[in-house]
Amino acid sequence: MTGKAPNLALITIAQVLALSLWFSGTAAGPGIAMEAGLPQGSAFQALLTGGVQAGFVAGTLVSAVLTLADRFDPRRLFIASALIGATVNAAILLLPAGSGITIAARCVTGAALAGVYPVGMKLAVGWAGRRDTGLVIGILVGGLTLGSASPHLANALGGLDWRLTLLAASLAAVAAAGLMAVVRLGPRHAVAAPFRPGTALELWRDRGTRLATLGYLGHMWELYAMWAWVGAYLAASFAAWRGSGGAAAPEQAALATFAVIAAGTLGCVAAGLLADRLGRVRVTVGAMATSAACCLLAGPAFGLHPAVTVGLCAVWGIAVVADSAQFSASVAELSDPRVTGTMLTVQSCLGFALTLVTIHLMPVLVTTLGWGGAFAVLAVGPALGCVAMLRLGRSPAAAKLAGGRG
Repeated sequence: MTGKAPNLALITIAQVLALSLWFSGTAAGPGIAMEAGLPQGSAFQALLTGGVQAGFVAGTLVSAVLTLADRFDPRRLFIASALIGATVNAAILLLPAGSGITIAARCVTGAALAGVYPVGMKLAVGWAGRRDTGLVIGILVGGLTLGSASPHLANALGGLDWRLTLLAASLAAVAAAGLMAVVRLGPRHAVAAPFRPGTALELWRDRGTRLATLGYLGHMWELYAMWAWVGAYLAASFAAWRGSGGAAAPEQAALATFAVIAAGTLGCVAAGLLADRLGRVRVTVGAMATSAACCLLAGPAFGLHPAVTVGLCAVWGIAVVADSAQFSASVAELSDPRVTGTMLTVQSCLGFALTLVTIHLMPVLVTTLGWGGAFAVLAVGPALGCVAMLRLGRSPAAAKLAGGRG
């Protein structure tokens, strides 16, 4: 397969197919819990989703320390990781529903995906030009966003058999490996630098990549907590509105949640186009400021007419993830091309490790502060992220971003 467009299309499709392993746990959770006789919303379901997240953090940490994404052909690493993830995910079908080993299998699946997500971004960067890096990575993250929303659509439509869901995800990952086998390395792919154990620390030593990563951490403080809890927020808001005389069916909350998260796909692509033309700092700061404002408005919007609440959350869904790809694009532009894969892996590791904190902090915040107070705490992340990116914009490193646009 030759040419930029065909290879980028293959990389994007393969990325989305392989990452279905991640989303399948959320979609299959209710069905597994029901068959095992566990209550909906049980700790098992939370661990089923969180296990992938924890495994991914562990996998990215190992990959970063060993610089796997740069030392080996990224296509082979992607293929091996996708096949391992597919195998372990399919093995759950042979386990008793609700078994504790299932959680361990999801952790291993997450660890395997450490060789998929950041590696896919590295492959895409190899084909991206200096004028479209943000758009290229934005399309990849947009695919992840749409996949993250899909379980909510499945649940709104009555759900799918959990075995079919897991089997389909494993087959999709195998298909992703097949597609990756015909992908070629792009012209910007660089030969790896000699292995040094401390390479992963370069992300923090360099001021430019450090500030870009601090901006990313501010963004991640909010993103997955919002994705994980906006459905519960909407359901509670709809219930409060019904209590005051309104009438909204419970399944409407699941459908609205799908729409809110899926809207972020448009945000990723639009932000990529704008960032390549206006600069990464402007776009990331604008997105985070908008997202922080939505955090603060979520409390006053609680219990209002669903059109108002969903409208606010739709804007939030677009803004909360619109900037995500631009932090990765910034690190790619500021890093030595020979270690880009490792830098992207370290950034992902730090960001997803932080999400483990905020996702599990939210129930405590909601109980003690209510929905408005809990989401206001999330606003702290993007606010600090704005500070980091504005400092990056005033530094000499900004000249390397978006073709000199900052």
